[in-house]
Amino acid sequence: MRIVLAYRFVIIIFLLLHAFTMQAQRSKNDTIQVGAYIIGKDTMPHLWLNEVYIKAQAPKWLVKQRREWQRNQDEYARLRYNVYLVYPYAVAASLILKDVDSVLASLYSKEAKQQFKQRKEDELNRKFKHELEDLTITQGQILIKLIARQTGKPCYQIVKELKGGFNAGIWQAVALLFNNNLRNTYDAQGEDAVIESLVLEIESSGHFEMKY
Repeated sequence: MRIVLAYRFVIIIFLLLHAFTMQAQRSKNDTIQVGAYIIGKDTMPHLWLNEVYIKAQAPKWLVKQRREWQRNQDEYARLRYNVYLVYPYAVAASLILKDVDSVLASLYSKEAKQQFKQRKEDELNRKFKHELEDLTITQGQILIKLIARQTGKPCYQIVKELKGGFNAGIWQAVALLFNNNLRNTYDAQGEDAVIESLVLEIESSGHFEMKY
C-alpha cells in the first residue's frame, strides 16, 4: 500500500493526508535490481555468488546461527536503505516548518494566514506528491520517526496545533489502520538507536540530496 507522509503544516496536511488515504502497492522501492538472463520468453535473475568450500556437514546449531546472522544482516541492510531514502524528506520537513512558522508569525489576519497555507500546500503538492507516493508503509513509519527527530515534535502534535484536535484524531485513526502512528516519538538512546546511528552516518558523510 502506498503511503505519503508529512510533517507539519502542509507537509503534514499534504504529505500526511495523502499518505494514509492511498492504497499501498508494491513499488520500485520494494525490489532490488539484479542482472538477468533472457531465455526465450522467460527472464531469469542472475547473481554472482561468493565461492563456498564445503568440507563437512555443519552442525545444526551452526546452521541456525548462520541463518540468524544472515537474517539480521538483511534486516539491517533494508533499514539502512530506507533511512537513507527518507532522511532528506525529514530534513525538508524541518526546514519547511521553520519557514512556515516564520511567515505565519508575520501575518496578523486569519484570512492572510489561510491564503498563505493554501499557496504553500499547492507548492508542496507539486513538488513532493509523486515522490512520496512511492514510499512503502515501512518507509513511511521511519519517516514519521525522523520527522519527530528533526522537528522535536511527533506528527500528531504538529497536526493538532495547525488543524485542531478533531482533525488530528481523524488522521491518527486513519494512520493506525495502515499500521502507523502519528504519536510516535523518537528515542535515539532506546528503540531508535540503530536508526540514530544511520542518521549520524549520513550527517557525518555530508552527502545526501536536499529535498527543499
